[in-house]
Amino acid sequence: MKDQSQANAFLQASHKTALTPGYMPGFGNDFETEALPGALPKGRNSPQKCGYGLYGEQLSGTAFTAPSHQNERTWCYRIRPSVKHSHRYTKIDLPLWQTAPNTVPDVVSLGQYRWDPIPHSETPLDWLTGMRTMTTAGDVNTQIGMASHIFLVTASMEDTYFYSADSELLIVPQEGRLRFFTELGIIDLAPQEIAVIPRGLLYRVEVLEGPTRGFVCENYGQTFALPIRGPIGANCLANRRDFKTPVAAFEDRETPSRVVIKWCGQFHETSIGHSPLDIVAWHGNYSPYKYNLNDYCPVGAILFDHPDPSIYTVLTAPSGVEGTANIDFVLFRDRWNVAEDTFRPPWYHKNIMSELMGNIYGQYDAKPQGFVPGGMSLHNMMLPHGPDKEAFERASNAKLEPQKLTQTMSFMFETRFPQHLTKFAATEAPLQDDYIDCWSDIEKKFDGTPSKK
Repeated sequence: MKDQSQANAFLQASHKTALTPGYMPGFGNDFETEALPGALPKGRNSPQKCGYGLYGEQLSGTAFTAPSHQNERTWCYRIRPSVKHSHRYTKIDLPLWQTAPNTVPDVVSLGQYRWDPIPHSETPLDWLTGMRTMTTAGDVNTQIGMASHIFLVTASMEDTYFYSADSELLIVPQEGRLRFFTELGIIDLAPQEIAVIPRGLLYRVEVLEGPTRGFVCENYGQTFALPIRGPIGANCLANRRDFKTPVAAFEDRETPSRVVIKWCGQFHETSIGHSPLDIVAWHGNYSPYKYNLNDYCPVGAILFDHPDPSIYTVLTAPSGVEGTANIDFVLFRDRWNVAEDTFRPPWYHKNIMSELMGNIYGQYDAKPQGFVPGGMSLHNMMLPHGPDKEAFERASNAKLEPQKLTQTMSFMFETRFPQHLTKFAATEAPLQDDYIDCWSDIEKKFDGTPSKK
């Protein structure tokens, strides 16, 4: 059982009738799943004795008294209660994984920044040691804001398990394939997919095809939800049926193991004598999930002008201000441009939100040069940005026929709070020092002469 490379080392729930084997469809559903028949109590949560000698335990992602439509909890039936996964803790150091507040003296976060892909190193790196924080925003102690990270993972976690008490993690792979063995089931993840791992959920990460690289948004605040569609109605954007939650899977392994916890920005470890991934059955709506970004159905203008980029929101984490997100996850994928008499790329703007973008593959229409797959950019709150000269001139003079943007997939982590650069982002990551110059050759065109139509 030492070999962790086989998912069948786990005993997994039957999925003979599932359209996507190993997963259950839906977003925010109240799921039920069992890896052994009869392990899930019927009609109750906490029977006097659970089947198979299991322990009943509730995992709560919200306050007990949260409104029913927001209340998130899952009942777990496991071989050992999680108190057996927790002993005395020893503080450890993961210096490249930073947490807000994190303002670094002599690092200037005010600016427009862009980075090339962070290269892989010769040193084997797992999910914990391979995390590189680029920006932080808000304050983890008040549970607002976020952090953005790049992961560079080449090695599987060996008898090591992790959970974050600080945040849920939105994972956006760009290169390679990963497998997440979580307490509630197994998620395989590849580029053009995303996964969300809830706060407090234990897991380990295995490399299926490496090296791997990708982006992570660490959400300190309220959990991600689907955006309120308003006049759009019930369809398009990200549809509920396309989100996939894993079926129950567990392992019963008696082996020395390490559990690492992130709590208030600090990392601690404890030692146990068994695998903590021992949930045999569960039911509830607080669970990990994945989503294929190719299932996203964009909505846009079909006559003139084009909407704000918020029209491309996949997931949103609310703040305390109505209509203003703690985080928006926004996707720019293949789509048609058909608007008449319209400047079609994103227009020049300044924004109350701070925008961190990443490129999964292809070319971004507003930046045909320099913004490469695996790279990222930051346009902080109230700093102007927009197309470079090449993109502006091309869009201003293009013949406005229906045009399909293809071979493109970029995204944005957008937050209400200013994003502060880490020391790593400012001094070690491959910063494009000349990025600000992409606007330097924009010409004055005003000559006092009325435009001719």
